[in-house]
Amino acid sequence: MKITRLIFDLDSTLYAPTADITAGFLNRTTAFVSDFFNISREEAREKRLRNLPNFSTTLEWLQSEGLTDVEGYLAYMHPESEADELEADANLRPLLESIGIPKSILTNSPLEHAERVLKKLNVADEFESICDIRDCNFKGKPYEAAYRAALKKCGGTTDDTLFFDDQFKYVDGYAALGGVAVLVGTHNGTPLGAGASPALSAVSAPPLHPGRVLRMADMYALPALLKQIVDL
Repeated sequence: MKITRLIFDLDSTLYAPTADITAGFLNRTTAFVSDFFNISREEAREKRLRNLPNFSTTLEWLQSEGLTDVEGYLAYMHPESEADELEADANLRPLLESIGIPKSILTNSPLEHAERVLKKLNVADEFESICDIRDCNFKGKPYEAAYRAALKKCGGTTDDTLFFDDQFKYVDGYAALGGVAVLVGTHNGTPLGAGASPALSAVSAPPLHPGRVLRMADMYALPALLKQIVDL
């Protein structure tokens, strides 16, 4: 397989899911859901965990429940100080520099969040493009249009572009298009739930060949994985 492009998810993919920024994001999510439904924090956590497998994002779920102030939600979830919760990784930049393949980002978060995280990680210039939730009209992964938007931005196709993500439902979405996706780490959430809208997994046309999902432990397994893929 000839690989000419790499598309990466951002959060819990470029950095470990155990990072403090992840805990901060989950705390803000729980607080928002709690206030939105006027329920306790524990009830909010349980309610989100039950419903999230049936939606692309927490945002989409809350919109289905009546949320209309999307930008207010994004501003609350991603304050300017959020990157303070993320430690810089001195080894990430050399790793990415060693991979001579153009790289891009596809995230279900807004652009300002992606820019803050990439700046804090000191790798912003390693990525040629960022496709964010607004680029996807607030319907992110695993909607087909989200992957297509990212591929269009970076000039790749499912035949020559690897996609990396830490979530089952997002790698499954790319594989459904006939692409090769890589599931990163072990904090992988759940696949789409039985109550998910058919639109979430709908494909406009059957792929010419089946996709597949590979696994790697973390970003530092990337060089070995790329060598393996050449032989696929």
